[in-house]
Amino acid sequence: MPQCMKCETGCLVPLSDYGGQGAAVHYKAWVCINPICGFNIKIRNGEIHLNEPINSGSAPRSR
Repeated sequence: MPQCMKCETGCLVPLSDYGGQGAAVHYKAWVCINPICGFNIKIRNGEIHLNEPINSGSAPRSR
């Protein structure tokens, strides 16, 4: 996995999700495994977003 460009101690891991029609979207985000760092790159609607807040995933998603 690539080294984090922000903290240089963690590495970036890919995350996947599902699109609006239920199709898999592979590598939708890359997140640093260093919890202190929190660097992330996300792709949403074809746009790249850097360092957005990270949610735990245990909370229900609003629609």
